[in-house]
Amino acid sequence: MGSSPMEVQQRSYWRCSKQDFFPEESFQSWSAYTTALSQTHLRVKDRFTSRSSDSAELGELRGRSENDMKRCLNWWDLTWFGFGSVIGAGIFVLTGQEAHNHAGPAIVLSYVASGVSAMLSVLCYTEFAVEIPVAGGSFAYLRVELGDFAAFIAAGNLLLESIIGGAAVARAWTSYFATLIGRTSNSLRIKTNLSKDFNMLDPIAVTVLLIAGVITMISTRKTSYFNWVASVINTVVILFVIVAGFMHANTQNLTPFAPYGAEGVFRAAAIVYFAYGGFDNIATMAEETKNPSRDIPLGLLGSMSIITGIYCLMALSLTMMQKYTQIDTNAAYSVAFQAVGMNWAKYLVALGALKGMTTVLLVGSLGQARYTTHIARTHIIPPLFALVHPKTGTPIYANLLITLSSACIAFFSSLDVLSSLLSISTLFIFAMMASALLVRRYYVSGVTTRSEGVKLVMFMTIIVAASAGTSAYWGLRPGGWVGYTVTVPMWVVGTAGIQLLLKKQRTPKVWGVPMVPWLPSLSIATNLFLMGSLGSQAFVRFGICTVLMLLYYVFFSVHTTYDMAHKAKEVEDGGYVATKQSLQPN
Repeated sequence: MGSSPMEVQQRSYWRCSKQDFFPEESFQSWSAYTTALSQTHLRVKDRFTSRSSDSAELGELRGRSENDMKRCLNWWDLTWFGFGSVIGAGIFVLTGQEAHNHAGPAIVLSYVASGVSAMLSVLCYTEFAVEIPVAGGSFAYLRVELGDFAAFIAAGNLLLESIIGGAAVARAWTSYFATLIGRTSNSLRIKTNLSKDFNMLDPIAVTVLLIAGVITMISTRKTSYFNWVASVINTVVILFVIVAGFMHANTQNLTPFAPYGAEGVFRAAAIVYFAYGGFDNIATMAEETKNPSRDIPLGLLGSMSIITGIYCLMALSLTMMQKYTQIDTNAAYSVAFQAVGMNWAKYLVALGALKGMTTVLLVGSLGQARYTTHIARTHIIPPLFALVHPKTGTPIYANLLITLSSACIAFFSSLDVLSSLLSISTLFIFAMMASALLVRRYYVSGVTTRSEGVKLVMFMTIIVAASAGTSAYWGLRPGGWVGYTVTVPMWVVGTAGIQLLLKKQRTPKVWGVPMVPWLPSLSIATNLFLMGSLGSQAFVRFGICTVLMLLYYVFFSVHTTYDMAHKAKEVEDGGYVATKQSLQPN
């Protein structure tokens, strides 16, 4: 299957033929495509029940990029990438926005709630990244444990998250740059007569995205060096914000502590979850990590533990400096320092925020391109985007796809529209990841009996239903408690059922999540709960995006992945037959 090494070497990286976009049998002619469409229901069923394997993700799929990515990263690089990918627009912009609109001074509790949920997800990601160190991250993990269709849903959300995440950070970059040069946050945008939330055009955000994309295309190692320097500068600014903020603290600003009640705290927690987003990009760098089993746990868990503490201290310092009703929703920290008489400090904070958001864009561009590369290796999107450049060792086509798409969205969409949609997509993926970890520990194809498989499905359904029920009840009756007497015991029964009635089928080789099944089950519950705390508009937008993804799947991806899977099977069977024949006596 595929080209020989000599043929691959002779082919130019820069190419753009029909075969590079749709090489599959179903797209070779209109008659082949119409035949494929007529078999859609059968192909969907086939893909729904199909699962990949660790060896396929690590071997065959990586070969479809034609060139390998360079193993040049260690735990130190990953730790700083953790800082660079997470600390940016979320803490500097969303803290002020959510403290003002939903949580008040209790925004610190919102960061605690989001941090706990994020750390549970980090544990799940770390185990998978150590066991399956490929560029696909959560997409590859879900493809192995939950199957092709679940992986497609993940792929759609990951691409959505990548494009929207970059756009959101770039928009925030423009706001802080305007503050740095002494102008209002929207002054550098072009006002138009388009509908609200889409009427402020942002050419600066587009420019910043393009520059970040070009840097990450050139070299992963050089991007790491740049990230080190920028992250160190950002850390100094963060320490200044915390110390200076507490020096100008006024405890009276903490009253009332939770003006919008618990509902506001969790609504804010769901949105500021965006501030923790990005750590999953570290998992995508496993293919470029020298020693994944050691470096990834150190880099991921170490950086996220420190970041959670930093976020809580920064949120508290802001709400003690300034009354929550007076906090600026676009450049909160800069304006807060100006309000306490430290006019010069707002420039330092704006510079630090710009440094932070720049590294978020850089690491985001790096990780998102690797997600895209592995997705393209499966032919869910055209395989052209899977190609790795032979000299740079980076996936340039994947970088271009994400960067240009993000730039288009950043040009006209406001931050609040982007952040709510991004949060729901991120939480959804993390809930799927926790589910996949339970499947990985308790189900092995060909080993687990049918009755045990049915029990696992039943208990996981109870966990998801109880978690969704808790979330729904919270949304409908924030002050109620009766519903929890049903949903919480259901969750306990589902989790305890897995622990007591099912035998673990797989033990991690190097590093694993502790307290399984309780911690993964809790991760499912917290992610679904935070999803339910988002507004209805976020679900409407998420629903529209999901429908568009499914249409793409029906008309394209189900056929491309079906053809590739069956082509691989034919080659495998053919190799088996050839081997068997060669062993026959003459």
